[in-house]
Amino acid sequence: MKIIFTSFDKKTVNSLPRVLFPGKVIVIDKAEDTDAAVDYLLQQDVLGVDTETRPSFSKGHHYQVSLLQVSSRTRCYLFRLHHTGMTPAIIRFLEDTKVPKVGLSWHDDLLQLHRRCEFKAGYFVELQDVAKDFGIKDMSLQKLYANLFHQKISKAQRLSNWEANELRDSQCLYAATDAWCCINLYEEFNRLIQTGDYEIDEL
Repeated sequence: MKIIFTSFDKKTVNSLPRVLFPGKVIVIDKAEDTDAAVDYLLQQDVLGVDTETRPSFSKGHHYQVSLLQVSSRTRCYLFRLHHTGMTPAIIRFLEDTKVPKVGLSWHDDLLQLHRRCEFKAGYFVELQDVAKDFGIKDMSLQKLYANLFHQKISKAQRLSNWEANELRDSQCLYAATDAWCCINLYEEFNRLIQTGDYEIDEL
């Protein structure tokens, strides 16, 4: 029986073992490479999605979304949008209505992507909507993952420069982990819904 907490303490998160994406990370920084990547992704049965934006430390100045990361269970593509642009392949991916693409706070990500170009959003699943049905109140990706899997997603790279000439390995692994963890959460929520094998603790 899995115990799910409606709230999850930040100090408890910090004491947990770290989770890292175990698969292959592929950086896409050329427009001509987006087609093959999207072809592979749209053959999967479920995908995890997230974005990263270069942080701005000047009031009133904002950057466009820098990175779109899309993960299968074993492979994560990092689309460097400030290099590739919003290619027809990337738009085809975003408008696809067949493969569930799971994200968290994805509405905000879509708004940022729409600032790059217009498209009609396809089949996306918002994890926060699923978590609300369980009565969960702490719905950051880090706290949800700690709650369901007792592992910590490190956020150390969140404010790094996502428009650097070369992404560091630590940045790539961070970005891939966030997207991949969305799949794990989605599948675990579905398992719990089907089995009823959980209790809610309202501490």
